[in-house]
Amino acid sequence: MTTVGFIGSGAIGTTLARLAVDAGYQVGRPVPQLDDASPTSSEPMLQYLSDARIVKAFNTIFFEHLLSLPRPAGAPDRSFLPVAADSVPAKTAVTAFIESLGYGVVDAGRLSDSWRQATVTPVWGTPYGPYSNTQGQPAGEETVRAALALTTR
Repeated sequence: MTTVGFIGSGAIGTTLARLAVDAGYQVGRPVPQLDDASPTSSEPMLQYLSDARIVKAFNTIFFEHLLSLPRPAGAPDRSFLPVAADSVPAKTAVTAFIESLGYGVVDAGRLSDSWRQATVTPVWGTPYGPYSNTQGQPAGEETVRAALALTTR
C-alpha cells in the first residue's frame, strides 16, 4: 500500500484531508511532534523521510479555492494543478491522488524546476482568482501551463 503524507497541517493540509476523506481515502493524524512546536518541523520529519520521494504540489492554490473547484474528469471547467518531482513513480501516485480529488495535473518538471511554483510567481494563486472570491475560478490546463511559462527567476 502506498502512503501519502502531507507536510503542513494548516489550511491547505486540513482542506486536503477533507477532500481525501470525501474521495474515500483514510486520513491519519499529523506527527504529534509537529503539533507541540518543540522542535523545528524539519527535525522530526527527518526520521520519517529517509526513504521518501518528494513531490511539490498544492502550494499554488488558496485553500478555499481548493475546496470549491474540484470537478469530474472531462468537465470543461476542471482546474489543473502543477506538480514537480524527481521520482516518476511518486509523481504518478500523486497525480492519481490529485485526479481522484477532482483536479487535473500539469507536469511542472523536476524538483529543481519547482521554483516556478513559488510564492508570487504567475501560477501562484492568480489563475484560480483572487482570495476575495472564495469560490475561485477554474484554471484549465493551458492557463496553468501559460502561467508556468511566464515565470522567471
